[in-house]
Amino acid sequence: MKKKYCRFKKSGIKYIDYKDPEFLKKFLNEQGKILPRRITGTSLKFQRKVAQAVKKARHLALLPYVTDMMK
Repeated sequence: MKKKYCRFKKSGIKYIDYKDPEFLKKFLNEQGKILPRRITGTSLKFQRKVAQAVKKARHLALLPYVTDMMK
C-alpha cells in the first residue's frame, strides 16, 4: 500500500482559498460531504482549514450543502 501524504505540505500551500470551489470539490464526495483525513491523506492542521473553507463556500452558495451527483 502506498503511503498517504499531505498535498498541502508537499506543495507548500499555506492558505486554502474558500473562493475556489473547483479546488475544494476534490475534498468532497458525490453527495457533497467533506471527505475524512484517512481517505484524502490531509494532515490535521489542513483538514481543519479545508473544512472551514468548504463551510464558508457553502454559506456563500459557491458549493452546495447536499446534491445527488456532483462529479
